[in-house]
Amino acid sequence: METMTATKPFFILYRPKDIVSGDFYHALAHRHTGSNREIFYMCTADCTGHGVPGALMSMMGISHLNESIIEKNLIRPNEILDNVRKGIIASLNPEGSEEESKDGMDCVLCAYDFENMTLEFACANNPLWLVRDGAVTEYAPDKMPVGKYGEEMKPFSLQKIDLKKGDVIYTFTDGYADQFGGPKGKKFKYKQLQEKLLSNCSLPMEDQKRILESTLDEWRGNLEQVDDILVIGVRI
Repeated sequence: METMTATKPFFILYRPKDIVSGDFYHALAHRHTGSNREIFYMCTADCTGHGVPGALMSMMGISHLNESIIEKNLIRPNEILDNVRKGIIASLNPEGSEEESKDGMDCVLCAYDFENMTLEFACANNPLWLVRDGAVTEYAPDKMPVGKYGEEMKPFSLQKIDLKKGDVIYTFTDGYADQFGGPKGKKFKYKQLQEKLLSNCSLPMEDQKRILESTLDEWRGNLEQVDDILVIGVRI
């Protein structure tokens, strides 16, 4: 992959609903202890709520991600999300608390190994889309959040892609697809988002971002933005 700072083979479309946001993205390049590989982590996350409550959850999520990767030296995205979930639950439910909190986050955590051209990832409620040779492959998420959600909490699944030059990886939260607008005031929906990304995937990443922004503005019109919005594209 080209250097992330050279020709910008990526875009980040980030539009908080309020001044602060419950959606967040977090990027971290880390060489783990005992490993000669540098892994580039990218998390695309949607925390419970938006505004100040969502922003506080975002800070907690970032803190636990850093702790899991840097301090605990966890490498696999699924193991990292398992540990982040444990930390979030413990932080929100201190010993002696009377009410149980089920706040948490939906996210996709990617671990890029650009030297070996592999991508390992784990998905909590949100999918990952790979565009290769003009076709979209959707990698389904585990249907559970990174947080308390039921009696039996299963480990997150690890998924892997052997990358090819020219692949484009898209991750996102639900804000873009859930935006109301258009002639009938309905949701934009994921199908339309996928079609928009596929029709423009060969363009430079910054151009793709501009098209997504103008499409969103035109769709929304005079209606209120209903949620935080985050879409990330990475070209290999």
